[in-house]
Amino acid sequence: MAEIQKQELTSMNITEEQLQKLKQLFHEAFTEGLKVDWDKLKLTLGDAIDTGKERYGMNWPGKSDCFKTIQQPSIATLIPARAESVDFDTTQNLFIEGDNLEVLKLLQKSYLGKIKFMYFDPPYNTGKDFIYPDNYSESLDTYLAYTGQVGDGG
Repeated sequence: MAEIQKQELTSMNITEEQLQKLKQLFHEAFTEGLKVDWDKLKLTLGDAIDTGKERYGMNWPGKSDCFKTIQQPSIATLIPARAESVDFDTTQNLFIEGDNLEVLKLLQKSYLGKIKFMYFDPPYNTGKDFIYPDNYSESLDTYLAYTGQVGDGG
């Protein structure tokens, strides 16, 4: 009987994985451990570096914090819900209920290259974790005040 392979109790550490890949390609651009020497990396890449800020993109306040959250490993656990499942032992389908980001982090290790299709049902308009209320019946004055375009002084 084959021995069961144990897995780490956290999701992938995306930052460390990417740094390891970069170090394999550009070992000369690293100092001790996984610290990048940006100046050496720039010299190594030569003219292939885009130093300009003029480009299209999606930017918003808090974007860098959001990216850091995405990179943090998860310590959550997926627990099978046999009673809620249909043909749990014989199906090749899996129903998972949870926070989309946490679930994706957890699936990344165990199911990499094994998933044919994913459907996400976002928690749209549930009143949780939303910055704006989705009520288009507000007046223009209410909207301008809510978005900070006008204040008490006008």
